[in-house]
Amino acid sequence: MELTAGHVWVMVAAALVLFMTPGLAFFYGGMTRAKAALNMMMMSFISIGIVGVVWVLWGASMSSGEGFLQIVGNPFATFGLEGAGSTPDALIKIGYAATFAIITVALISGAIADRAKFGAWTLFVPVWVTLVYCPLAYMVWGGGLFGPDGAIGQALGHAIDFAGGTVVHINAGVAALILVLIIGNRRGFGKDPNHRPHNIPFVMLGAAILWFGWFGFNGGAAATAEQGGLIWINTLAAPAAAMIGWLITERIRDGHPTSLGAASGVVAGLVAITPACADVSPVGALGLGVVAGVASALAVGLKFRWGFDDSLDVVGVHLVSGIIGTVALGFIAVPSEGVTAGGLFYGGGFAQLWAQLAVAGIAIVFSAVMTLIIALAIHKTMGFRVSTEQENVGVDLSLHAETAYEFGVSGHGGSFQPLHDLVTGKSEAAAETQTPAGKESVQA
Repeated sequence: MELTAGHVWVMVAAALVLFMTPGLAFFYGGMTRAKAALNMMMMSFISIGIVGVVWVLWGASMSSGEGFLQIVGNPFATFGLEGAGSTPDALIKIGYAATFAIITVALISGAIADRAKFGAWTLFVPVWVTLVYCPLAYMVWGGGLFGPDGAIGQALGHAIDFAGGTVVHINAGVAALILVLIIGNRRGFGKDPNHRPHNIPFVMLGAAILWFGWFGFNGGAAATAEQGGLIWINTLAAPAAAMIGWLITERIRDGHPTSLGAASGVVAGLVAITPACADVSPVGALGLGVVAGVASALAVGLKFRWGFDDSLDVVGVHLVSGIIGTVALGFIAVPSEGVTAGGLFYGGGFAQLWAQLAVAGIAIVFSAVMTLIIALAIHKTMGFRVSTEQENVGVDLSLHAETAYEFGVSGHGGSFQPLHDLVTGKSEAAAETQTPAGKESVQA
């Protein structure tokens, strides 16, 4: 079959979505302390490597095709993508789907910044993608429980999740909350001013890359030019409105708008429009964005009131705005032949609202229970949290033997001996006889 413009667009969209994960690395890396920036970025990059392998071997097979009890696909049906090319564009679609799995698990990492063992994270990633992401993707997109022919879809109506409100954002937000509750808070949470973001330009650069890539995230599956145009406009409108909503909230609450708030508002709007991008009007997208921006701006403060250390606001942004975008479709979804009779505000009755509430609620419970089992197993065996000493030194130096910024020290590779001695604590005397600048870099 000849390569068409449609095929090329999906390939480009997949590349855009893949680019979002390095963008997330900058977004998260800038929000951490300087001594944890590289570790935070590495948690995103290692997700690309691990999930890329998992998806080729069994992930793609588990998220589509014939399944078990409408919950998950057979991992051995197309293991290693053997026989997966049943249609000319099958591998293109598989590649596109892989990028969604990659960024979903990478999103979780922001909640446990500064204190998670890198080895534990590298085990969590493939297990979570296999046991949580793939089944939920199958249930929503792969012909499972929530599909038009699924048991829940037939009982309550087909739930709309065009690009991942439940599969990506609610799923990642719930998993992030569970990990935070298991691993615990950072030392000095809510008291130490050094927990503030160390590089706001990185945060804004990351947000810009995310917004750029999100046009592929939402638009890659557009079926027609009309739908593609609507998705593009909505992907512009919702985050723009959310940014304004977040900044106004900051101005009223705190007396000043912030750059961090602008970047976070953009992401909140992108999260909210993700499930709804093809099924709301541009005016609806504006309203949805404002609500998401204000709600997430207020929600991120709850971690201090309730005492859970969601380091980079994964719960406040992705879970909260993901629920808003998913449930809002029950009110503002426009009528579409073969998809929905419309939301409550368009005369469609309560049918779509019940479907959206059901998919959001079940996604929350499923992700919470499965993540709890996985995280507890890792935490009780190899341990998920670094030692107090490693956290004080900084996870960049203690886990990777390198730092993001030199501060006058050269040669921060893993074999740099003075840093190695300081990290491992092998010899206090050896550390003191080495160049003083080495000690300064650890304190930084």
